[in-house]
Amino acid sequence: MAKEDLKKFLYKVEQLQQMVNSLNHFDDRRDLLAACEDHNQVVSLARSWGYEIGRRWGEADYELRQLTEENLLGRPIPLDGQQDKYLIQESSHWRLELISSCNSACYHNRWDEFKEHEWMLILRGSLLLRLKDSDSMVELNVGDHFYLAPHSLHRLEKTDPSPGSAWLALFWIEEG
Repeated sequence: MAKEDLKKFLYKVEQLQQMVNSLNHFDDRRDLLAACEDHNQVVSLARSWGYEIGRRWGEADYELRQLTEENLLGRPIPLDGQQDKYLIQESSHWRLELISSCNSACYHNRWDEFKEHEWMLILRGSLLLRLKDSDSMVELNVGDHFYLAPHSLHRLEKTDPSPGSAWLALFWIEEG
């Protein structure tokens, strides 16, 4: 672990310890913490109490990234509740897109269905997918990848709030 990473890690641990100690002094905090449904809500709640526990281990601080066209994660964050697609490369049988989403979900219970195969790799944040055929939920975090067969009915249930979620999506059609 690099010296700077060690400092960040120890600071996060210290902030977590202080937050846990505060639960003994403020009766309502334990209930508020228990009501959190995901990591982002815990981070937001901790921040409201004055503790900075950060996002997930290994995720760089978004503000520290240099914003350039060459850096896919340096592209602008979509507005709250929105999703953007950026075409990276394509040919006649495939396309590679960067999809960025900020606190977004499919509305009106709409199901997405693509005629292509789809493979996705999470680069930032997390997302929650619902699969209609199995009525199951799939949570994907940084580094996770997932494959959807053609005509798989699915919908995006939620993505992270700012700085949002970003993933690569590779779509392809079988030749022949």
